[in-house]
Amino acid sequence: MSRALVELQGISKRFNDVTVLSGVDLRLEPEQILTLIGPNGAGKTTLVKIVLGLLKADEGQVSRHPELRIGYMPQKLHIDPTLPVTLGRFLKLAEPDLALCRNALKEVGIEKMMSLPLQSLSGGEMQRALLARAILRKPNILVLDEPVQGVDVAGQEALYRLIGQLRDRLHCGVLMVSHDLHLVMSATDEVVCLNQHICCHGHPDQVSNNPAFLELFGSKTAPYTHNHDHHHDLHGEVIGDEPKTPLSNGCQHD
Repeated sequence: MSRALVELQGISKRFNDVTVLSGVDLRLEPEQILTLIGPNGAGKTTLVKIVLGLLKADEGQVSRHPELRIGYMPQKLHIDPTLPVTLGRFLKLAEPDLALCRNALKEVGIEKMMSLPLQSLSGGEMQRALLARAILRKPNILVLDEPVQGVDVAGQEALYRLIGQLRDRLHCGVLMVSHDLHLVMSATDEVVCLNQHICCHGHPDQVSNNPAFLELFGSKTAPYTHNHDHHHDLHGEVIGDEPKTPLSNGCQHD
């Protein structure tokens, strides 16, 4: 059995006569954070739904670890403002054990808000509530669709740090979807740039300088920097004490 939590090979998907995905390969390892980026209509949400098993690919193969437990955080949650639902009750809809709900809220830093109505939560608090719901049953893969949507810049940085901490504590893989081309770069191990097919993928340093990435997003994207104890060459490959490994594949556009 493959060590991968999820592996997609040659995935294609069409809706009527419109091709949404074409020949997509994707592999998520335990404890890896992989981020999908791409313009609107690139097929990111469709790919996530195929990973979750909510959609079936027209072509290709999906392999999932036999003990796969998925925690899913949706892009949006619409709640009727007249509905009197507390945060604790919201979590109990997914997990009746109150102690587990309380522990999940503690892990994301909002355990004191358990008795508050959902409508009173700020954008960042609501995202943490959705994240708490996603980790309730100790998943080995977190699928997060735009996890920092509606959150200010400082809150986004804090949420990305929290996602990294949860990965470390739960030893889970993380598949994220993001439009944030700057902050997400420092919070992921690998980036996959999608536009119906995979345009480029690999380490954030390399992807941010890849011609296919620049063609999609332009050269005005804020530069990504990070601190570490090794160096990269001009192609994004690690040099020095660590072994060199190929990090991305490019594609050409007409």
